[in-house]
Amino acid sequence: MNMDQKRSRRDTDSLRSELMETADLDAFLSENADSFHHESVQELLNQLFLKTDLTKAELARRSGVSAVYLHQLFAGRRNPSRDRVLCLAIGLSATLENTQELLRRCGLAELYPKDRRDAIILYGIAHQDSLQEVNDRLFAQDEDTLI
Repeated sequence: MNMDQKRSRRDTDSLRSELMETADLDAFLSENADSFHHESVQELLNQLFLKTDLTKAELARRSGVSAVYLHQLFAGRRNPSRDRVLCLAIGLSATLENTQELLRRCGLAELYPKDRRDAIILYGIAHQDSLQEVNDRLFAQDEDTLI
């Protein structure tokens, strides 16, 4: 865990503690306004996309989604399922941290290494596997594929 991650975790823990102890929710929200995420799912997706050399057509192909669906996601007109978020993360070659952040921003469960299927997906993301490689591994282990 790098220093920024430690600082972020500590800040999250202190915020949680303060929230649990506060008697005035409005005051807590006001005093900690800068600590809350203000970036939308679409903004985070766009930031990750801009870090790549991909076109949106290439991203759609690598993610196993249609170009129309991808356009709707980037425009904020669709809310992706957990598996679709994972497909996008794999298509973007996102880091595990970015993948988990995308899942959180979408209100979805993070990948959990104690879940067999999630462990296979985590392995694929950590090794920068393609969507096809992740799906092949899931299929070989008798787990549901992402698409």
